[in-house]
Amino acid sequence: MRSIVRRGLAVLASLLTLLTVVSAVPASAAPRPLTVSTDKGLVKGAATEGVNQFLGIPYAAPPVGSRRWQPPAPVSPWTGVRPATAHGSRCLQSATGNGTGPGMSEDCLYLNVYTPAHRTNRPLPVLFWIHGGGFSSGSGDRYDGSQIAEANDVVVVTINYRLGVFGYLDLPGLSKRGAGNYGLLDQEAALRWTQRNIGAFGGDAGRVTMAGQSAGGHSVCALLASPPARGLFAGAIIESGGCPSHTAAQAVTRGKKYAAAAGCSDPSAGASCLRAKPADELLSAGRDFVGGVLTGPLPVAGGPELPLPPSEAVRTGRSANVPLLIGSTRDEVRRWALPFAHATKEQYERAVRQEFGAQADAVLAHYPYSAYSSPYAGTYAISALWGDSSVFYGLGGCQYQKLTDRFAARQPHTYFYEFDDPHPPVLGETPAGFDSGAPHSSQVGYLWPMATSKLLSPGQQQLSREMVRYWGSFVKHGNPATPGLAAWPSYRGAKYMSLLPGGESRALKSEVYAARHQCSFWNSFTYDWLTTNPDRLAEQAGVPTS
Repeated sequence: MRSIVRRGLAVLASLLTLLTVVSAVPASAAPRPLTVSTDKGLVKGAATEGVNQFLGIPYAAPPVGSRRWQPPAPVSPWTGVRPATAHGSRCLQSATGNGTGPGMSEDCLYLNVYTPAHRTNRPLPVLFWIHGGGFSSGSGDRYDGSQIAEANDVVVVTINYRLGVFGYLDLPGLSKRGAGNYGLLDQEAALRWTQRNIGAFGGDAGRVTMAGQSAGGHSVCALLASPPARGLFAGAIIESGGCPSHTAAQAVTRGKKYAAAAGCSDPSAGASCLRAKPADELLSAGRDFVGGVLTGPLPVAGGPELPLPPSEAVRTGRSANVPLLIGSTRDEVRRWALPFAHATKEQYERAVRQEFGAQADAVLAHYPYSAYSSPYAGTYAISALWGDSSVFYGLGGCQYQKLTDRFAARQPHTYFYEFDDPHPPVLGETPAGFDSGAPHSSQVGYLWPMATSKLLSPGQQQLSREMVRYWGSFVKHGNPATPGLAAWPSYRGAKYMSLLPGGESRALKSEVYAARHQCSFWNSFTYDWLTTNPDRLAEQAGVPTS
């Protein structure tokens, strides 16, 4: 009997020792579960190199059939465990669009969640990413959030949203709410999903930073100005994006033109006619609707989701007041100016006179053709004045600095940057001898793993690591300041960050930025944004196409 008792005590002692060891293991070392309960059902992700990925989670019902051109509707609950190991379909877009390929569908309202694989004692901050692509192309699956999630101990969410005519068509009779802004409402629905569910993935719903690049950056500004989106985010990052929008009248004019091209010109039956058409016919009819860099879709101001143009909301202090990180690349529009590659001095000057009228002589005095090197003098000259003047939707240059001034006037935690790497890798065909500089989107591969990321030099890889840490610090603290890296002061202190490879990033006075972009000149008179694409402007000036 005593031996049985002794054995029992020994077993109990062993169990107590095991429990002590287990309780001594820090929570951060314990794995996070791969099966997570959302408000619509269970999902099961996959573990990959220290990060758990949950891919292709529906955040709204498929916008098909009667739901085409309607605000996003709730997802139907599912039973059992839904696999979350493959991306959902990309939203329908042009075959020449960014990020296109197989797997496109109208049924595309999916998101992806990336979270560190280990448990933490407290919920983690969240980066909510909105892709770019001119509101006409792109997809969330192009942005693998694993690198940012693991490096910064944050949760990353990437999303799809409706594009082109499916996301931004405005036509009488389409819907009672959201006309012209279905893509924007998709983004808000994904933010609401994040608020409801991110806690189950280890995220903190109270610390969601929405971020976007190009059209994604435009979207962030629109969401800052959208009353229904208030409270869905605690911070914002705008990369190479501004605050452009269409008026309802402009959007309806575009919509009627599209309806006619699609064979639905009867005003009394336009909406029902379009709804009855197959998606591929609608897509092929939308080439003019998609347009080019300056003639594509934009958010539509004047409705309940966007009462004011975003630029007006910022100017008048009626946009959300949250910490903001905002910036652009040094040579945003240079590659877009390639239609002027073969422009003569006379053709270049003709284009400037057509654009700036009475101010053309002063513009030409500041940007003389002779100041730029051949054989691409026309491209370098016109892209310099376009970039400095911010005539591409207010992107980069002097109007961009003014936009930042307006944000910073109300929000002390405003941080401004310029991506100044002189030779980042770029995709696409580059003419022999042409210097692309730091064009639009060239910074994206420094933050997200993609094709250009594999082409970074050692110094550029260092800049990539620094940017990932700066962005992560902003998501965590509303401030990009990062131990061990160059100090990044608030723009309130009249400083901005020049991002350079090889550990050379540094804070500079805002007057340096103003001098680089000749802002004393551009701020001295009023001028409009361009509304014609570069190839058409070059054609009007008589520039040969090849």
